Amino acid sequence: MSTEPRTALVYLKRNHDNSPAANVGQTARGAILLFLLTQSSISSPDTPTRRFVSGPFTDYIKFLPAELLPTFWTDSERALLTGTTLKPAVEAKLKALYREYDALRASTAHIVWCEQEWWHEVDGLVRFEDWLAVDAMYRSRALEFPGVGDCMVPCVDMANHSSGDSTTALYECDSHGDGVLLLREGKTLEEGDEVTITYGDKKGACEMVFSYGFLEDTMEDARESFLDLEFPDDDPLKRAKEVVTRSAPGFKVFEKDGEIGWEGEYVWLICVNEEDGLEFRVAQANDGTRELRVSWKEQELENTERLRDLLKLDAMWDVYQLRAVSVLQSRVEAQLRELYGSDDEVIATDHGDGSEVRDSVWNLTTRLRKLESALLDRAYSAFEDQRFTPEAIIW
Repeated sequence: MSTEPRTALVYLKRNHDNSPAANVGQTARGAILLFLLTQSSISSPDTPTRRFVSGPFTDYIKFLPAELLPTFWTDSERALLTGTTLKPAVEAKLKALYREYDALRASTAHIVWCEQEWWHEVDGLVRFEDWLAVDAMYRSRALEFPGVGDCMVPCVDMANHSSGDSTTALYECDSHGDGVLLLREGKTLEEGDEVTITYGDKKGACEMVFSYGFLEDTMEDARESFLDLEFPDDDPLKRAKEVVTRSAPGFKVFEKDGEIGWEGEYVWLICVNEEDGLEFRVAQANDGTRELRVSWKEQELENTERLRDLLKLDAMWDVYQLRAVSVLQSRVEAQLRELYGSDDEVIATDHGDGSEVRDSVWNLTTRLRKLESALLDRAYSAFEDQRFTPEAIIW
């Protein structure tokens, strides 16, 4: 192997060893994170050698502020999330980041400059906190440009968020493929006025805190929440369902035009079983491999997300709806119990100067708790009504 300086990104792209780190390098997010990590290393004053030439992106990294996302919170601060839908999201994210970091280190440790400058036991520059930092840069600043996909565009990604009519600008690509920032139609700006973009007007409170670390002052409701679900342990088809489903294990509850709605194909797999008409069989493919296939009343399902459409045509549709609402209401009730059950402890938590809990984090989490509890309270009441009038369910 040549000992010429190479970035970890180039190595991972050229060596498809199917390791978790190599898989990260093949995604847009992974490529961006590795690029950011390399640029951060170049700009670090502690870098012992100068293997790479600094460029505009190196200076750009220097100007990016530290993002106070929940992955950077202390254990005491994350404890304030008990009962919120943000808690499992942050826990899962941290576990994923640890796996990525360990895999990246294992996959690049034998590259000479990586071993010397990144992973040296004493003088190594890269720690897990650095992987947290580049992930935070990406999550809080990556923009999805039309026709391009996920990317980071200096200056544009430094614009603050403002939703609704208060958003003054929008971003898009020009005829040359360059990112441009345009004034919204009907908007005017005076010298000294702030140029704002929207990070997503429809994003829920949980996602706003998770990705950006703040909630707008004008945000009056949680908008949506995702609640996780599991197949019951006494379900005889539990393992088979876990194998075939491609749906996220849970459901999203939301409020739209004053009405509570929900979506989640996972719920329908919970609601039906073999006696209803759900069947599984092992089929052998042309290459000799075997795969598990699922069908509903002898009609094969290439994708379990089609199950709901078939259930709607069934004479037992009202029964399946009732089962679904019961699952939803039970899960919402459990979430509310955990949320309200931890309220007193959260309120009594010491915060501010000299405490492990910063005022800004305490204020943010208590507000998130109020928004989510209000949405879940409305959802519980709506599901209670729908148990007796299933035709009122919003799809």
